[in-house]
Amino acid sequence: MNATPTAALLTAPAAVPLLAAAAYALTPVRAPRPVPVRVRVRRPVGVGAHTGAADPLPDRATGVLAGQGAGEPPGRATGMLPGQAAEAPDGGPVGTPARSPGAPVSPRRQPAAWAGLVSPLVILLCGGLLAVRVPRTGPLTAWSGLLRADALSVWMLLVVGAVALIACGSGPAYLAGERAAGRASRRTAWRYQVLVQAFLAAMCLAVVTANLGVLWVAVEATTIVTAFLVGHRRTRTSVEAAWKYVVICSAGIALAFLGTVLIYYAARQAGVAESWALDWPTLVAHAGRLDAGVTRLGVTLVVLGFGAKAGLVPLHAWLPDAHSQAPAPVSALMSGVLLSVAFSAILRYRVIADAALGAGFTRVLLAGIALLTLALAAGLLLAQRDHKRMLAYSSMEHMSLIALATAVGSPLALSAALLHIAGHGLAKSAAFCAAGRILQLTGTSRIGRIRGLLGRAPLLGGVFGCAVAALLGFPPFGLFASELGIARAGFAAGSGLAWATAAALLLVLTAFAALAARTAHMLLGPAPEGPTSHSRTGTWPLLLALVACAALGTATGPLTGLLRAAAGAIGGR
Repeated sequence: MNATPTAALLTAPAAVPLLAAAAYALTPVRAPRPVPVRVRVRRPVGVGAHTGAADPLPDRATGVLAGQGAGEPPGRATGMLPGQAAEAPDGGPVGTPARSPGAPVSPRRQPAAWAGLVSPLVILLCGGLLAVRVPRTGPLTAWSGLLRADALSVWMLLVVGAVALIACGSGPAYLAGERAAGRASRRTAWRYQVLVQAFLAAMCLAVVTANLGVLWVAVEATTIVTAFLVGHRRTRTSVEAAWKYVVICSAGIALAFLGTVLIYYAARQAGVAESWALDWPTLVAHAGRLDAGVTRLGVTLVVLGFGAKAGLVPLHAWLPDAHSQAPAPVSALMSGVLLSVAFSAILRYRVIADAALGAGFTRVLLAGIALLTLALAAGLLLAQRDHKRMLAYSSMEHMSLIALATAVGSPLALSAALLHIAGHGLAKSAAFCAAGRILQLTGTSRIGRIRGLLGRAPLLGGVFGCAVAALLGFPPFGLFASELGIARAGFAAGSGLAWATAAALLLVLTAFAALAARTAHMLLGPAPEGPTSHSRTGTWPLLLALVACAALGTATGPLTGLLRAAAGAIGGR
């Protein structure tokens, strides 16, 4: 493969979403043409007899002055400047007939929303082409080594593309429901599309870059972009969640920045050239010459910093608030791939740390963080009463299992961790997107107030139930195979990790019971009386996610070689 196609394959996953974000940003938001409203002139009794005319009185229902023609500037009635139109909740200017809350807005009338599928398809296409090439030829580089695709990069690209396809495919139906309920407008939907595309670009850049400094910048960019998405609804709760997310993740990213600086310092002291001191392959090759004390401190700060973005203790408190307040497709992206992208940075640093310090340091560090996170998640799941927050704590549970598998570090454990990343991304994206539709259907996220989903909306309830079953590790879904692999690798790794694995399994059983009981409460029971306004539009991405997750649990097929190569790329011992 010559340089030009290689550069295109490595650049397109980040460049295409960025161009899509720019295209959305430059596209003007056009409000629908206002419908003229005729208002009868109301004159005070006796006034017309003396003056021959009455002063126009404002109509309380429309805010339009009585007797004002449709062509006159609306500013006289609304207090706005001439030519400036106020925006109603449904996206039209004030004065247009309001849409009733139960009237759906068909996603088919939003071609710009469906254009957002181009980026996930391009990411999947590039990942598929690289998956064919990389296991046979080795890593590919472009732009003087700034971009690099090894097997881990390709695996993560495929996960990002698959989850993005589910989230972007569910987006139009979700936004249509929000507009029908009066919680979104054309402008907010436009802003949503811009931010989601920028979010995808940042994650793809974090995956394909070989420079640890650029990796830090890309992860920090995801924080900035998703902060606006968390506060998308602009309610008090969502704004508080956005600020909490920014403050905690900024603290974590600051720690990761300091750790990156320390690794750079250690590399310079070891004689690595300035321009290559943050290049990951170069650092791996010279890891044995790095100062042990500086490297130990730097790696600890990096694990804590990027661990904050991955939902690991101690900087985990942002996750349930942000995931519960963000739009459902955004929650799917954040839980399904953002956490995993942040953890892939930890996987990169772990290779450097193991070569410089030995495997024991990262093993103890990651195993301790994994058990603490799992214990906290299991305890909070037992007391949870909100179904979106329940799914957020489930994400902490699964990220702790991935961290435990990374601590074990054997080829089987790392392969199981990567398979768990893919299976969790597919199942959690389906669960969060279904949870968003449930919230629109029932008007509440309180578990105690939701009953009989299978009777009220059989397809939606079935999808949500299957997604939770996948998260619980039931066969034939991919998480069953990955959790089985993690358990086998943990018990085979030695006495210390065997005890840690046994403790982790007990905590997983606790989380299993809590998640299963609350999901059963939502799905079973008598359906409420009365008609439902639920639409089946937009369910196909969720069904596709469940089918893909089940396929991963049955056989990895053509991805088997890529999975083994990815485990080898991050140092399967």
